[in-house]
Amino acid sequence: MNTAVKERQHLTLDQSAIDAASKSLDDGAVTPSYGPWRDDIVKLLNDALATELVCVLRYKRHYFTASGEASPAIADEFLVHANEESAHADRIAERIVQLGGEPDFDPQGLQGRSHADYDSALDLQAMVRANLVAERIAVETYRQMIALIGDKDPTTRRMLEEILTDEEEHADELKDWLGH
Repeated sequence: MNTAVKERQHLTLDQSAIDAASKSLDDGAVTPSYGPWRDDIVKLLNDALATELVCVLRYKRHYFTASGEASPAIADEFLVHANEESAHADRIAERIVQLGGEPDFDPQGLQGRSHADYDSALDLQAMVRANLVAERIAVETYRQMIALIGDKDPTTRRMLEEILTDEEEHADELKDWLGH
């Protein structure tokens, strides 16, 4: 029988981190505890921003160019998705600024940084398929970003988890539209 008594550890706050947080007030919410990860997180977010903006443009094009018997209902949903992707982009840009970064809206580099592609299909089913592919890519990239960020930035992680929920819903809706 092991008679060694395990010493109980207590949960304690890091007083030196708390003291450091009272300095560098110009950094706003970014305390020194963000450490070396802040720049990496801002880059991940700027790539996600590019993806969301490309998705807005793709959905808008599909909304305006969709035609055919089933197109009015699906086109209306393309517009709903475009607006939701735009809201995601706004949240991401706001978070980049909160982290002391600059959101990159430069149209010259959007497609190069985006994880998803733009699509100019005119066939309704090709549009649905292109959007489903893009949503699945978004789901996968957000899942990876959430795993990478982990506990390094809980606020960004929670935001990405909320966006991921929307992207999964979009993918499910698009899957249901295949074949209509």
